[in-house]
Amino acid sequence: MHANGIAVTLLSDNRAAYGLEAEHGLSLWIETAGHKILFDTGRGEAMLRNAEALGIDLGLADCVVLSHGHYDHTGNVSAVLGRAGHARLFLHPHAVQSRFSIHDAPKPIGMPKTSEEAIRSLPEERRCWVSTPWALAEGVMLTGPVPRLTAYEDTGGPFFLDEAGKHADAIADDLSIWVRTGAGLVVCLGCCHAGIINTLRYAVEISGEPRILAVIGGMHLLHAIQARLDRTVEALQAYDVSYLYPCHCTGEGAVSDLRQRLRASVQPGFAGMKISF
Repeated sequence: MHANGIAVTLLSDNRAAYGLEAEHGLSLWIETAGHKILFDTGRGEAMLRNAEALGIDLGLADCVVLSHGHYDHTGNVSAVLGRAGHARLFLHPHAVQSRFSIHDAPKPIGMPKTSEEAIRSLPEERRCWVSTPWALAEGVMLTGPVPRLTAYEDTGGPFFLDEAGKHADAIADDLSIWVRTGAGLVVCLGCCHAGIINTLRYAVEISGEPRILAVIGGMHLLHAIQARLDRTVEALQAYDVSYLYPCHCTGEGAVSDLRQRLRASVQPGFAGMKISF
């Protein structure tokens, strides 16, 4: 069975339509199979103001999904859960841990304390810890943690669980959503730290659907070396993806590469963009 269609509105992204606000964050409003799903909650209040400007009532969400526990995807959890009083929250248990990126100095990049507190205070029946594939509705599924099988994909940065940089963060909480349509899967990504090809391979495996209609979201190719981009393009061509909407952490260089080399329609995302199939 498949959903009757899918409509995705970008509420938060690094770019924005005229009259809306851009931020370094990501949030997707997904309507499908009679459900309203908020996938990630952006970084700051730009997401909340954009939703209001676009006429989207976040209080109608029945599912709130966190792709992983970084600050730029979990910034409005408290506000959203306060408005959507019946929504269930879906996230991996590792999403609430402390985490850092280390370049010159350690920078905390975990979710804000307000978000963590809102998650921990949520009634148990509304909080769902996702460690395996999880069906949200008929034809709508969370991947859960994605097996890392490709040799060329990595998490995309110097990520650690401690300020001293002794314990690498594999970002095991990274998950994505796929929706089954009559023309193939629509796969929505947060940052895709597990790798876009690992994620698509797993979505195809657990869905049994070999066709990928569209991929929407952050692809974390910002710092990807050319060899990785080459292998990624090669694999995307093999999947014969029809539409690609790179957002957030994909990187302008990677987007340019994808546009030039893929047969797919590649349209960079922005807050306010509406996509429907």
